[in-house]
Amino acid sequence: MAMVLPLFLLSQVVLAASMPVNEANGTVPLVLWHGMGDSCCNPLSLGGIKKLIEREIPGIYVISLMIGKNVVEDTENGFFMDVNEQVSMVCSQLAKNPQLEGGYNAMGFSQGAQFLRAVAQRCPSPPMKNLISVGGQHQGVYGLPRCPGETSFLCDMIRKALNSEAYSDLIQKHLVQAQYWHDPLNDDLYKKHSLFLADINQERVVNETYKKNLQMLNKFVMVKFLQDSVVDPVDSEWFGFLKTGQAKETETLQESVLYKEDRLGLAAMDKAGKLVFLATEGDHLQFTKEWFDANLLPYLR
Repeated sequence: MAMVLPLFLLSQVVLAASMPVNEANGTVPLVLWHGMGDSCCNPLSLGGIKKLIEREIPGIYVISLMIGKNVVEDTENGFFMDVNEQVSMVCSQLAKNPQLEGGYNAMGFSQGAQFLRAVAQRCPSPPMKNLISVGGQHQGVYGLPRCPGETSFLCDMIRKALNSEAYSDLIQKHLVQAQYWHDPLNDDLYKKHSLFLADINQERVVNETYKKNLQMLNKFVMVKFLQDSVVDPVDSEWFGFLKTGQAKETETLQESVLYKEDRLGLAAMDKAGKLVFLATEGDHLQFTKEWFDANLLPYLR
């Protein structure tokens, strides 16, 4: 079964020293957040990932987040529900869950990855320990070349809206993908009107609380898919992006102002060995069980 994720193998002794565990079975709880066009419980995607992890790590407590009252709402909200409202909803849900009091690991797929990063930055209790971003777009996107799943009609509609009015109040408030749309040709508009991405990436002001909270992670693992046909530019999966003022040349995280000024604490995390950059062959969120087991499960044990 094709799946999503990448990572450097990690010493279990080092992890065990700093991770909260389920006293009954020695495992760390895990929170999953799905991507665009998917839902919490699809047996062919995130539902299958959840079962795989539960099989490979017996006794682990896994939550696959449902944003809404049912799977249909969950899928629709991935397109149309204000991201900041989604993050607040998840923060409340996690804070009320006694199973997570000692902390948890988080794994986000595609847009679910940057949403979970917002949880880490805004809601430090309960504490997130490791954040695994599988194809997440941490500097946003400047294009929507292809949508996963059976949502091509939505993609066509969304693409037209993004290309013409991404930063209008109406589109920003009601279209999820607009909230991480990052136009390098209109940098001032992006910084002023982006309701979500510009905030969590410290584009307007430096929120020291965001910076402090993100640095509390033990590991921030970012997986890039080298043949990705969904994320544009794919460099965003490693926190890189297009250089401002043009739409062809890219820069790495380490070359960016965000890193050089350490506005989010990523430079300090990098120097401390907390950032992990993984790459895998394949299209968006396509990976084998063997790759997943070898590269990502060590961060969850």
